[in-house]
Amino acid sequence: MRAFGYTVASSPAEAVRIAAGTPNSTFVAGGTDLLNLMRDGAETHDHLVDVNRLGIDGVAFDSRRLRVGALARMRNVAEHSRVRREFPVLSEALLASASPQVRNMASIGGNLLQRTRCGYFRDSASACNKRVPGSGCPAITGHNRGHAILGGSDHCIATHPSDLAVALIALDATVHLIGPGGDRAVPIADFYLLPGSTPDRETPMRPGELITWVDVPRTSLAAHTRYLKLRDRATFEFAVVSVAAALRTSGRVVRDVRLAFGGVGTRPWRDTRVEAALRGRPLTAQAIAEAGRLLVREAEPYEGNRFKVELVQRALVSILSDLGGLR
Repeated sequence: MRAFGYTVASSPAEAVRIAAGTPNSTFVAGGTDLLNLMRDGAETHDHLVDVNRLGIDGVAFDSRRLRVGALARMRNVAEHSRVRREFPVLSEALLASASPQVRNMASIGGNLLQRTRCGYFRDSASACNKRVPGSGCPAITGHNRGHAILGGSDHCIATHPSDLAVALIALDATVHLIGPGGDRAVPIADFYLLPGSTPDRETPMRPGELITWVDVPRTSLAAHTRYLKLRDRATFEFAVVSVAAALRTSGRVVRDVRLAFGGVGTRPWRDTRVEAALRGRPLTAQAIAEAGRLLVREAEPYEGNRFKVELVQRALVSILSDLGGLR
């Protein structure tokens, strides 16, 4: 790892000011992903601004929302009694992430901004359009078992690794930012960009912006949620396929449903047309199967990840059958 400078900031405004005045700097909180990337040469920064003392690490509730500070540790949010009871999909997604040791250190903001696990991105000796624009995407013809079947382009088919982001998209959360231009809020549905021809640009965040907190609206659906993660081993593993689901039924009829998927898209994936296909219909095996086929109708699988087309449909059947009491 090459040498870098280091400054501890004491407020969000100070952190932004330091970053804006220091070329090639970035923020660091838990550092569980960033430092590995810097060590491996996949990211290079000349200066780190430590944001651990900014005081934005709380978990608060009011009548309209859950507010989570960007510096709250994953473990503290996952094990919060009210989060577990009122937003179970958040707790389940966080507890399915990483290892207990990482969850003790990693922050909510850092989790949302973690980089892809694509091996070509993390190998600084490989070409990768996300790391070095214009260098190519070996995953398209190479090892692509863990890559996306939805939302890819000729420039990138890497998946986003955050379980938390999948859950937050199902809950219509909002990400709040502070930067040199002031404060602003971005719906999480707009927070992750498709790769297109610029896969190096993953979010709409501007230079020097910092996540301050995440708001999750309190709805009648929030407590009726689940997260299902399918992976190659039981812990410390990223999703092959995951589903965050919220479901409200009246009798057997679906009154409302929200679905988000991980491991299959180049960003945490939500397709509201799939939800619309279920809404107002009896929740049956046939209805779920039709929704699953709708989800993958535009899938573009590759040799190594073709199995995901069927696996994500099976995951949808499993989670909706459980939530809807079909078994």
